[in-house]
Amino acid sequence: MSIQKREIAFLTNPTAGKGKGTRTAQLALPRLQEAGYDVRSLAGSSADDALELAHTSVADGVETLVVCGGDGMVHLGVQAVAGTETRLGIIPAGTGNDVARALDLPRGDPQEAADVIIRNHERRIDLARVGDRYYVTVLAAGFDAKVNERANEMTWPRGQMRYNLATLAELRTFQPISYVVDIDGEEHRFDAMLVAVGNSESFGGGLQITKGAVLDDGLLDVVIIRPMKKRELVRTYPKLFKGTHIDHPDYRHHYGRKITIAAADVVAYADGERIGALPLTIEVAPLALRVLVP
Repeated sequence: MSIQKREIAFLTNPTAGKGKGTRTAQLALPRLQEAGYDVRSLAGSSADDALELAHTSVADGVETLVVCGGDGMVHLGVQAVAGTETRLGIIPAGTGNDVARALDLPRGDPQEAADVIIRNHERRIDLARVGDRYYVTVLAAGFDAKVNERANEMTWPRGQMRYNLATLAELRTFQPISYVVDIDGEEHRFDAMLVAVGNSESFGGGLQITKGAVLDDGLLDVVIIRPMKKRELVRTYPKLFKGTHIDHPDYRHHYGRKITIAAADVVAYADGERIGALPLTIEVAPLALRVLVP
C-alpha cells in the first residue's frame, strides 16, 4: 500500500532579511521534500498577492501552510489560517523573529526549523483580533508606534539604523499621550509614554514589553509606561531586552479579554505591521491558531 503524501503550501517572502528569505527557503525546502511531503512552493510578488496565495491554499485544504520570512510574513499567514483546520509552520527568516522567539523555534538554522515541521508537533495558541485582523505578538500604541511610523516615512538608511535614527528624532519632540483605555468594561484615563497589548511577550526583536504574557491563557496583557523624562526613557529602554523594566515605578500591567484604546494622532502597529489609527478595540481569540512547535 502506498502512503499518501501530505501537502504543504510553502510561502516565501523573497525580500525578508535583505534576501535572507530566498536563501533560507533554498535550505528548508529540500528537507521537507526529502521527508516525503508534497510541497507547493509559492512566492508572492506583493503582500496582497502573497495573502491571496495563502487564502487559496487554505481553501484547497492543505494540511499546513508554511511561511518563510519574518514576523510580517507570519502575520500574513495567520490571516489565512486563523480559525481554520490548516496548521501554520514557520521558517524564520526575518530580522526580529518575535513569533519564532515566543514559540521557541530555531532562529538560526533553516533545516532545524524544517525538522520542527517534519516532527509534526502541534500547539494551539490564542490570537489577538482587531476587527477582522489577527496578530500574534504585541500591539504597540505609543512612543514605539510613533517611531515605527516615522521610520516608515524615511527612505534612508535601511535596516536597524533607520529605526535608531527614527527613535532619536522622535525623542526630540515626543510628549506623553493622553489615553482612554477600557479593559473589560472598566475605563482608565491617564497620560503615558505608551500602551502595549500583548498576546506574547516581545516585539521589535526581543523587547519584552509584555513580560510574562502567556500564549494560551485566554487573556491579553496590557502594559502602560507612565510619563517619564526622556533621559529616563533612554535609560529604561535596554532593560526591555531582559524584561527587568517591570520593576520600574512607572510600569503598570493589567489583564483583559477586550481592550479599547483611544488617543489622538496615534497609529498602532502589531507584529511590526501597520494596523491603523486609534481608537481600536482588541479582543482575544482563544486557541484560534494551530501552529507547529518543537
